[in-house]
Amino acid sequence: MRIGERVLAVYNIDGAFYATDDTCTHAFASLSDGYIDGDVIECPLHQGCFHIPTGKAMGPPVVQDLHTYPVRVIDGEICIGIPPS
Repeated sequence: MRIGERVLAVYNIDGAFYATDDTCTHAFASLSDGYIDGDVIECPLHQGCFHIPTGKAMGPPVVQDLHTYPVRVIDGEICIGIPPS
């Protein structure tokens, strides 16, 4: 999903919605093409993993956390809080 200059990945985990940057912090791959296991997203390029709710890097090769965004569902629409540029 693109919002302005940002490309985001949106996840639905057991009915809870989360949003992170879509680009892996290690090698610039799209996390939207990755693999979800529980609440962890695995990058499709080098298998680096991130905790979706917090964006925390979960070990090599990734060391830099993902940026996360607050998400609310209002009247059935997903609303993502984007900070001003």
